[in-house]
Amino acid sequence: MTDSTSGSTPEFQHTVDAVGLACPLPILRAKKALATILPGEVLRVITTDRGAVRDFQAFCRQTGNELLIQVDEVERVTHYLKRRLKPVATTA
Repeated sequence: MTDSTSGSTPEFQHTVDAVGLACPLPILRAKKALATILPGEVLRVITTDRGAVRDFQAFCRQTGNELLIQVDEVERVTHYLKRRLKPVATTA
């Protein structure tokens, strides 16, 4: 989900500043931050790597975290991720 306007953005409790970092560092920083926050809380991740848009979409599909919105601005993209409420079931 990508939003090219700067309309209303979700409330967030935590921020990761990944400005200037290239893949895979923004994802790794977000993953580390998500592990420390409560289920249902929202993490804001600020990136300048244009590839991060697709990276965060894939990351959220794979992890079960919700990608609320991606705000595409001129020099950065801000991603809002909501930590999943339940652990993802694994099969052994």
